[in-house]
Formats: sequence, structure tokens, C-alpha cells
Amino acid sequence: MNASPAEMIRSAEPSVGEPEPLSTPPPESESRPKRWRRWVAMAAVVAVVATIALLATRGRTPTLSKAVRQATTIPTQVLRLKGTTEAVQSRAILAPLLAGQQVPTLTIIHLTTAGTRVKQGDLLVEFDRQAQMRDFVDKQAEYAKLVDQVAEEQAKENAARAKDETELKAAEDTLRKTELEIQKAEIVSRIDAEKNQENLDEAKATYEQLRETFDLKRKAAQAAVRILEIQRDRTQQTMLHAQANADLMQIRSPLNGVVVLNTIWKQGTMGEVQEGDQVRPGVPFMQVVNPANMQVRVLANQQDFPSLQVGQTAKVRLDAYPDLVFAAKLDQLAPIGEGGSFSNKLRSFVVIVAIEGNDPKLMPDLSAAVDVDVAKQSAGSNAGANAGERTAQSPGSGS
Repeated sequence: MNASPAEMIRSAEPSVGEPEPLSTPPPESESRPKRWRRWVAMAAVVAVVATIALLATRGRTPTLSKAVRQATTIPTQVLRLKGTTEAVQSRAILAPLLAGQQVPTLTIIHLTTAGTRVKQGDLLVEFDRQAQMRDFVDKQAEYAKLVDQVAEEQAKENAARAKDETELKAAEDTLRKTELEIQKAEIVSRIDAEKNQENLDEAKATYEQLRETFDLKRKAAQAAVRILEIQRDRTQQTMLHAQANADLMQIRSPLNGVVVLNTIWKQGTMGEVQEGDQVRPGVPFMQVVNPANMQVRVLANQQDFPSLQVGQTAKVRLDAYPDLVFAAKLDQLAPIGEGGSFSNKLRSFVVIVAIEGNDPKLMPDLSAAVDVDVAKQSAGSNAGANAGERTAQSPGSGS
């Protein structure tokens, strides 16, 4: 029977004479989690330290980052508004309203062209005044006729008065004579005394009648003269009105400036007036403006209006002349807003921008763009807010 070879089992403990075997390193899968835990712990410590340092720095200088942000945003704060140019000093020229006449239209026979420089008192426009001059001549002739009638009536009254005074004086003399005759009643016959008494009564009646009719005649004559005088004065006023209307047909410049023609509705179309056109009374068809001082009238909405204030600098650009740029300042701000066309809740405020300097091309009624520099106001507002924050964070503020 064959015996199987014996198995040799190595003892766990080394023998005394043998060297101790080297320890084998742990596998790589067991050392990697330990390294990750170390890195995570170090990152957490660094994050905590950085957070503490950041909080300490922000507590010491809270306004530094704000100032940096403001410095980067302030230069770009420019607000653009749209408006129309207009003259600071201007006068509208209206077609004359005639006194005492209903004239539907007035015909232009002379007109100063647009852009002409005029002085105060120069003739701007002349309307056809033949009708007014004809009325003036007719009323003047009627007035002269009434003046003659008044003088004639006054002369007749003077003659009638003299005649009536003569008759009254004669009746008075007759009365005095009969009074003397009645005193002879004792020495004359009874028949003569009765005749004298009848003559006395007749003289008294005649005298009283003449005296009463004398006053009535004078009042009637004064009334007739007064009627003619009223007609004369009325005709004179009509004549003066006709003369004034004729003078109104010539319009002269009220100031030194430039002539500007308005666009109006005439003969079924919109346009500027020309010689020969007919204009309704009271229509403003022309302006005389002083181009030395110009301004822009703009509308600012309720969102942009709080950022505007008087004295802010601006630049004005004309849409018709893009190359022209004018320096300007905000001159006036309307205290009350105007309702919008679509909703009364949306308000617009009128802003007047004064233009510095002038140019021959700078005329009224030109569309313009106004770039307002609102950076200064924003900087001032932010500075005030920062000052308030520093005051609130100071130790003595009690916070």
C-alpha cells in the first residue's frame, strides 16, 4: 500500500534562528479614502477661515465696494428726452378782428417772406382794406352832412327863439300898458273902464300863453337838435371804427426778430400763407421770434421725472441738423403733470431746457433730442444714502 506524501505546514511563528519576514503594504483601495478625508477637512478649515476674514473686512469698510460699483455705473447715466424748439421771446401775429363788421375772410395783398429779419415797426403783412376805406369815406360824408344839419337846426332855433322873445316882450309891454289904462277907471266912462278891463284880461292871457309856449318851443327845439347830435356822434363812431379797421389791415412787427410762418388750414389744405390767400379773422398765421434766446420744450414721463432737477447740464441735438450740438441746462420743471392720451394714470411733466448759444439754423418748431446728464444727481443721492448708512453704523447711533 503506497502512502501519500506528507503535507508540510509552515509554522506561523518563525524559528529562533530565522529572520523576521517584512510586512506587506496595505492595498491601494484601503489608503485612498483616508487621503480624501484629509483634503476635505483641510478645505473646510480654509473655507471657515476665509469666511471669517471676509466678514471682518466687510464690517470695517462697508462702503468701499459700493463706491467702486457707483464709480463704474455713474458715467453711463444719461437720460434722453424728445421735444420741440421754441423761442424764449416771440409774438404771434393774428389776422385782425374787425370791430362792428362780420367779415368771413381777409385777403393778403402783401406778405413778408419767412426768415426775413425785421425791426420793431416794420410792415409784416397787409390785407385788402378797400371795403373798410369805402365805409370810412361814406361815414365821413354822412358825418359832415349831419354836422351841417345840426348847425342849421341850431341856427333855426336861435332865430325862432329871438322871434318868440320879441313876441313875449311885446305881450309884456302890452300888459303893462293895459295895467296903466285900468288905473284911469275913475276918470273915464264906465264903458271905457270895462273895455280897459277886457284889454287887461286879454293881455294877461296872451302873455301867459306866450310864456308857456316859449318854454315848450325851447324844449322841442333842443330835442330836435339833440336827435341830430346823436345821429352825428353815432356816425362819427362808425367812421372811426371804419378808420381803425382800415389801420388794422396793416400789421407791423412788435419786436426785433425773424419772421416765421405757421402751417394753417387754408382753402382745404394745410400749408403756409402766401400773397393772395384768404385768412379767417383771428387765425395765428405768423410769428416774430427772437433767435438770440432759444429753448426746448420736452415731456418727461412720471418714471424719468424724479431724476431731473433744475440746473442739470444737457446736450441738445437737432434731428434736422445732426451735426449741430448745443450745450444746455434744465431751466424749469412743471410742478403738476398732465394726463396722457391713453390713460390719465400715466402722467407727463413739461420740462423747459434753455439752450446756450445760437446758430442761424436754430429755428422754432424743430424736433430735438435732449441728453440730460443725471449722473451728478445720482452721485449726490448715493452719497447722501452712504452718509446715512455710516451714521446708522457708528457706535454712537445706538444700533
